[in-house]
Parts: sequence; structure tokens; C-alpha cells
Amino acid sequence: MVSPLLRRCFLSSIRTGVPLLQASSARGSQHRAVTGAATVGVKERERKWKTYDDLPGPSLITNLYWFFLRGYVMHVHELQRIYHKRYGPWWKSTIGRYKMVQIADPELLELVVRQEGRYPLRTEYDLWREHREVRNMAYGPFSERGAKWHSLRTVLNQRLLRPADAKNYAGCINEVVSDFMVKLQDLRKESPTGDTVTDVANELYRFALEGISYILFEKRIGCLEKEIPQETQVFINSIGEMLRNSVYATYLPLWTRNVLPFWGAFLSGWDRIFAFGAKLIDKKMSEIQARLEKGEEVQGEYLTYLLSNGKLTMSEVYGSVAELLLAGVDTTSNTLSWSLYHLAKDPELQQAMYEEVTKAVPMSRIPAADDITHMPLLRSVIKEALRLYPVVPTNARIIDEEVTIRDYKFPKNTLFVLNHFTISRDEANFQDPEKFYPQRWLRDGGMKHHPFSSIPFGYGIRACVGKRIAELEMHLALSRIIRIFEVMPDPKLGNVKPITRIILCPGQPINLRFIERRSG
Repeated sequence: MVSPLLRRCFLSSIRTGVPLLQASSARGSQHRAVTGAATVGVKERERKWKTYDDLPGPSLITNLYWFFLRGYVMHVHELQRIYHKRYGPWWKSTIGRYKMVQIADPELLELVVRQEGRYPLRTEYDLWREHREVRNMAYGPFSERGAKWHSLRTVLNQRLLRPADAKNYAGCINEVVSDFMVKLQDLRKESPTGDTVTDVANELYRFALEGISYILFEKRIGCLEKEIPQETQVFINSIGEMLRNSVYATYLPLWTRNVLPFWGAFLSGWDRIFAFGAKLIDKKMSEIQARLEKGEEVQGEYLTYLLSNGKLTMSEVYGSVAELLLAGVDTTSNTLSWSLYHLAKDPELQQAMYEEVTKAVPMSRIPAADDITHMPLLRSVIKEALRLYPVVPTNARIIDEEVTIRDYKFPKNTLFVLNHFTISRDEANFQDPEKFYPQRWLRDGGMKHHPFSSIPFGYGIRACVGKRIAELEMHLALSRIIRIFEVMPDPKLGNVKPITRIILCPGQPINLRFIERRSG
């Protein structure tokens, strides 16, 4: 008697034209495939994953010892290197409210950021965000989160993010560079030697702030004038106050906010930053409304675009501009400072760059954005300064889903700290990593490195929105300076090391001599 199963197989073979043996074999293959998949699923569930607790790392007491008793609160970047040597490419760490997975390897970093999702988050506890909440103000591109952040960032990216967008501001930037060159001449003449500029980073900070303010507010604010307007000076001081107190407000326990002055000073600094920006934004809005009432066409650059496109509320404009103001200032000023510092200490490199710049652009005209493409060594100098001194020495990511990295599994909302300073100075990633050697970035430099071993502007959709503007400012300013002046270190300067003040900056004033070139 034929079994029902065999009868069904026989009828199936007649209908499909597939021989009985072949159909049986196919059905068996399908069964084995399903069984195999089920087995893999079972094995996956049964696999013993490592967790956060399995990572090596310092205890809370050890962290507190290094941060406060050993004074590494301003040298966190160096502490990460100590931990890297002690614990390896990644380790766990806890301090204050923060429970972190520290990443100091480019391959691990890539695995993290490629899982960051559509709305990447830097940290759960955001001081900038807390200020907005305490003061009932709108978030900006750095403090906003989720879908609202994505919508805001989409609006703000317009007219900033593409290289072609940045070129539109070259005229504004060159105007500010020209004023800075005059400022350099004045500072030289005022010095006892007739050629020395003290604290170059401070002067470049004012240059960078004037440049980004001109772009964002469409108005000069007087940072390069001999007598800086009082309200502008208050604004400059407020930024410094906010950043200084950010370090302590970040790592100190919450209960200290009512006892120590750091939290109150942090809030006050931000209050004055917002007030300065709101005044200029309101003035621009009044100008736009007056022109509209007269039936005139509204034209302008970035702020006019933000105010007239109807996609942002006034509160959102205030919050966005305040945060954008700070996005590129330290990148431009500190990177240029380190570039000039190393050029001053390497006359041969400086001479090679001078020859490149003067060959690309005759002295009869000012370098333009398109000229920078013919200055590969100059661009490499900026890249190398950003490698050695990433303005943000550590960044972070919180991923809102479970993350698998090699044989570790981490729950959603794990905080990953990305140690850019440590990675970019690791000999496993760069040959002779402590040496300032821009030639490593040239096409024929022959040096290979992991693409995630130096990402000073971040990665992905959360990368720095002001990257193109900052790069153009640095390139145009450095090309102008180096073709007019030979830069030499002050005899008493010595070796300058960086410190961490949330951002990475020179640990002492960089004093340089600017010797006017005869051909200039």
C-alpha cells in the first residue's frame, strides 16, 4: 500500500514535471537548510557573549586619583594614552555620572560609528542641553536630538556643508584675512623687538570669531579693531568662561552645583553668548522686514536664509546660531596656531610651502578658493596639525540599540568614548607619530593609514557642519601669512604642549616672530 506522503510526492512530480527523486532531494535540501538555520539561531542564542564587565579598565577610585589628585583634569588626552598602554585598544571607565566604553583603535571606532543609526547621539548628559532646559531656550544643532535634530540639521546644512557653498564665503573670509594681516603688522610694531606677536592663538581666535560672525550675522563685530567694542569683548570673555567651567561641570557630582561656582559660571557664560547673538539676529530681522514692507527683494547669505526660509522659529534661529558660532572658532584658531608653531620650528618645510604658495598665486593678487587646489603641501600642513592636535580630543556616541563588536555585546544606550588624540598618535597607525610631518598626507608620501585613524571633523551625518568654512579660513589665512612673513619662534618659547579645556588648545602662549619677506 502506497503511503499518503509518497502519493503526494508522486502527484507533485507529475504536476511540476520534476522527477520524484529530484523533488525528494530538493525537499530534503530545504529541510536541511531550515534545520541548519535553526541550528545557527540556537547557537547564536547560546553563544557566550562578553559584556561591559569583561572589559579591563580603571576603578572609580583610580579615575578620581588621576583626574583630581594627579591633576589630569586638564590633561585628559594624556590620561587616555596612559590607559591605552595599560589596558589595550578599549577599556571600561566610570567617573561621575558617566559609565563609558573607551575606544582607542581605528577599527573598533569604525565598528562603533557605522552602527550609530539615523539619529546619532553624543552623550546622555549634555551640559549645553541642560542650559537650554534651565533657561527655557531652544536647542541647536549640537544639543537637539532625534528626529527634531535631523530636521534642524537638514535646514542648517544648506549653504554651509558642500565645498561649493564654502566658496561663496571666500570674499567675506578674505576681507577678514586682510584686516588680520594689518593687525599682525600693528602687533609686530608694538613689540620690543619690532617683529614679535605674543600669544598667537589669542589673536587667531579673534580672527576666527570675526570670520564666522561675519558669515553668520552678515555683520562685522569688531574683533580685529584696535579697540574692541565692549559688548564684543564681553562676548569673547563669555565664551572662555563657559568653556573653562564646562570641564568641572562635566565631571563633578551634581550635588556640587549648589556648593561650587562652576555650574553658575557655566550658565552665565551661555546667557551672555545668547544675548549677544539675539541682539544681532533681531537687528537683521528688522532689516529684512523693512525691505519686505518696501516690496524689495530680500537677498543675503546665511542668516538671511535662516530668517527668511520659514522653516525655523526665531527661538530655533537663536539656539542654532549660538551653537554654530562656537563650532568653527577653536578649530580655526588652534589649528592655525599649531601650524605656525611647527612651521616656525622647521625652516625647510616653511620654505617649501612658501615656494608652493608663491608659485600658485602671483603676489599681484590675493589667493582665492580655487587656488588652494594647487597647494597640496599647505593643505597637508593643516591636516597634520589636525592629526597631532585634534580640536576635540575625545568624542562620544550613544547608540539607541544593542551593539555587537567582535565577541562583545553591549546594551542599547551604551556610551562609547572615541579617543581621537590617542588614536592619531599611536605608532600602530602612523609611522613616527609624534613628528610633525605633513608629507605623510601627500599622494606620493607613501604612508598608509586606516581611514578612521584621523577624523578631526567627525564622521557621518553628525560630522562638523562648519568643516568646509573652517578649512577655507585656515587655507586662505595660512597662504597669506606665509607669503608675506617668515615665521620664527621666540627664543624663549621652548616646547609647547596641549591641554584639554573640553577642546584641545596650547598649554602656554605661543609667541612667534613674523619677519617680513623681502620679496613680499
